[in-house]
Amino acid sequence: MRYQTRVIDLRVGEHEYRIRALKDLQQFHDPDQAAEKLGISPSMWSLFGQLWPTGLQLANEIAVRDIAGKRILEIGCGLALSSLIAHKRQADITASDRHPLAEDFLSQNSTLNGLSGVPYKHLEWDAQRDRSLGGFDLIIGSDVLYERDHIALLANVVKQYAHAHAEVLIADPGRGNCGAMNTAMRADGFTSSERRFSIEDRPVLSGRIMRFQR
Repeated sequence: MRYQTRVIDLRVGEHEYRIRALKDLQQFHDPDQAAEKLGISPSMWSLFGQLWPTGLQLANEIAVRDIAGKRILEIGCGLALSSLIAHKRQADITASDRHPLAEDFLSQNSTLNGLSGVPYKHLEWDAQRDRSLGGFDLIIGSDVLYERDHIALLANVVKQYAHAHAEVLIADPGRGNCGAMNTAMRADGFTSSERRFSIEDRPVLSGRIMRFQR
């Protein structure tokens, strides 16, 4: 039996969006073991297909920033809400993920919102640089610091694809790896700042949008 989905209607900035998401966290469909071969376990399979609070925070940030004409790379795009917003606001956005269904959901969500032509790239963070991608003015991501070793991998992506004076925005719900991420980015010549936000269903956590610039 295939996975089940739902459509979420929401307003971000000045516009309404419709996003197809997985019905719940119990969904799983990997008949060809495509996800398993990428190291995505059944318990992690459905995480890409949800609208997480930090993803909404990042989307709201993208909805108000001056991004027209900028080259932007979204890493771990999942349902690609922020990429769709950036595309609608005339940015040169490339969405990327490693989940085998991310590109399909990007296509579906683009259609739901009357958009087309959002480039997608399957991107492994530990892979060598894909020179066809070029460099980016802004790199964005949300919920990308699950594990401690993700910090070095993410820093590798930034090294390979960030322009000399690039900016990086990372939204995180407060898992405990933000300090190490700050240290790694400062070691690569970035300055850092952050904006805190609360997460309604997790009162003990304080989310943050980390901003790095050089």
